[in-house]
Amino acid sequence: MLKTLDTSSTVLIVDDVDYNIIILEEILKDDYKILTANSGKEALQVLRSAQTLPKIILLDLQMPEMNGRELFEILKNDDTLKRIPVIFITSENDSESELLAAGANEFIRKGALPEIVKLRVRKEIAYKNYSDHMEDLVIEKTVEVVKKTEEVNKTQESLLQGLANVIEHRDLESGQHVKRTQFYVGALATHLILSKSIYAEELLKMQPETIVKSMALHDIGKIAIKDSILLKPGSLTSAEYEIMKTHTIRGKEIIEDLGDVNTSLYLKHCKDICIGHHERWDGRGYPNGLKEDKIPLAARLAALADVYDALVSARVYKSALRHTESVKIIEGGRGTQFDPIITDALIAIQDKLQEITQQYS
Repeated sequence: MLKTLDTSSTVLIVDDVDYNIIILEEILKDDYKILTANSGKEALQVLRSAQTLPKIILLDLQMPEMNGRELFEILKNDDTLKRIPVIFITSENDSESELLAAGANEFIRKGALPEIVKLRVRKEIAYKNYSDHMEDLVIEKTVEVVKKTEEVNKTQESLLQGLANVIEHRDLESGQHVKRTQFYVGALATHLILSKSIYAEELLKMQPETIVKSMALHDIGKIAIKDSILLKPGSLTSAEYEIMKTHTIRGKEIIEDLGDVNTSLYLKHCKDICIGHHERWDGRGYPNGLKEDKIPLAARLAALADVYDALVSARVYKSALRHTESVKIIEGGRGTQFDPIITDALIAIQDKLQEITQQYS
C-alpha cells in the first residue's frame, strides 16, 4: 500500500551538520514535509518566511553562532512561535533533565533508531493537532456563547424598557419621563468625560451607554407601591411617604432577582441607580443615608437627572417650573443634595438639557 505524504504537517530540522539532517530527513520524508536549516539564525529566517508554520521543530543543541538553547529561548518569547513543540537532538553529554526543565517537549539521542524518531515525532504532532483542535473548539464555543449572551441581553433590555414604560404610564407620566432622564444622564456623562473631569476615567470604565440604558429602570420599584399612594394628587402623609420611599429597596430587589449583578454591568448599574438615586451628597437621603462618594456614581448622575425632570415637568401634585428656575433650585443643592462636580456639569450643559425637555415633552 502506498503512503500518502502528510503535507499539512511540516517538520523543521535544525542542525549545523548536513549528515545529521540527511539522516533525519530520510527517516521522516515519507510521512511529512521537511524544512531544514543549518543554524539558529537560518531557522528563524525559515520560520519568518514560512507560509505555514511547522508542526514541530527538531533542534540540535550544539551549533555555532546561535546554539539550540539560545534559539529555544527566542522561540519561547515569541507569541507566534512559542506554541511550536520542540524535540531536542542531544548527544551523550547533554543533560536531559535540564532540557525538560527548560520547557522542551521531548528529546532524541543522536543515532536513535528510526522507529524511535518516528514514534516521538508522531506523538508530539498528534498532541499538537489535538491541542490546536481543542483551542479552535473553545474559540468557536466562546463566540457562540457571546452571541447568545448578546441576544439574551438585548431581549432582557427590551423587556425591561417596556416594563419601565408600563410603570411610567401607571404613574400618570406623559410616557417621556424615562426617555428624557436617559438623555439627561447621557449628556451629563458625555460632558464629564469630554471636559476631563475627575470622573472621566471612571465613567469610561463604567460604559456610559450602559448607564443610559440602566436609567430606564430607576423607578421600577414603584410597581410595588399601591395606586392610592402612587397616584395621590395631594401631599403624602408621613406614613405614606415612608411607603413611597420603599420603591428604592423594592427596585434593587427586583433587579437582583433578574440575574447576577456581579457579572452583568448593566444589572449592576440598574441596581445602583434603583437603590441610590434618592441618596443625598450630605448623607440625608434614603434609603441608606449614604454620603458623598459612598453613593455609586451612576446613582449620583441619576439623582440630578431625575430631580431636574421632576422640576420641569407637571405632575399630579404640582405644576411644571421654568427651566431657569429649575436650574437655580438644583444649583442651590450643590454640595448638599447633589454631587458638586455633576451639578457644575448640569449647569454647564443646561441648554442641552432644555433642548431635550422641549423635544420629548
